[in-house]
Amino acid sequence: PFIWIPIKTTVIYGAKKFREPGEDRAILLGLGMILSSVMMYFVLGITILRSYADSVWTEEGVCVVLNSTVTADMNCSYNCGSDCWRVSKYPCLQVYVSVNNTGRVNRLSHNEETQDISSECFYVPRCQKDSVAMHVMIMNISEHLKVNQKVPCYYDPSEQQEMVLLTRLYDHSVVFHSLLWPSCMLMGGALIIVMVKLTQYLSRLCEEIGKIKR
Repeated sequence: PFIWIPIKTTVIYGAKKFREPGEDRAILLGLGMILSSVMMYFVLGITILRSYADSVWTEEGVCVVLNSTVTADMNCSYNCGSDCWRVSKYPCLQVYVSVNNTGRVNRLSHNEETQDISSECFYVPRCQKDSVAMHVMIMNISEHLKVNQKVPCYYDPSEQQEMVLLTRLYDHSVVFHSLLWPSCMLMGGALIIVMVKLTQYLSRLCEEIGKIKR
């Protein structure tokens, strides 16, 4: 007994020493995942969620295209190198629609970003040197709207905003998918910590039961 007891104690002590670094790393991993998910929630909160909450175009309807015409050429600037900017032109396409056949005429814009850049034009292309290519792009959009006269759109139910949007930058699906991954990371980190704590509890419980039996 005098020889056997110290050997068994040394084995248990060695097992604890062997197990603790792995448990510490697992807890640090779980805490890191939780911290990363919180930071992602913060970034999403000041970008996507804020834009989604501030948007007044919340109701989806059907817009009937009444008129789609190019009114004038708009100036834009493009980057031609280091500290070099040049001017190009793109046609301003104005589209007027009727929402849900109410008879009320509204101007259609591509999305919130386009509406902020220009309240007159339906779509603002990325400025480039080739103005002909931008003209062809805008004319193709105009012809597409003329062929497909009924398109889904978003409008302000309070009717304070007369502009109507064809698409939203951040709709329900975008918000859902943006919150899905940080939520999975948060639950994964919490699950890792819970599993480690549970393993430690079960280990202590088994050790206490072993002492009682002895």
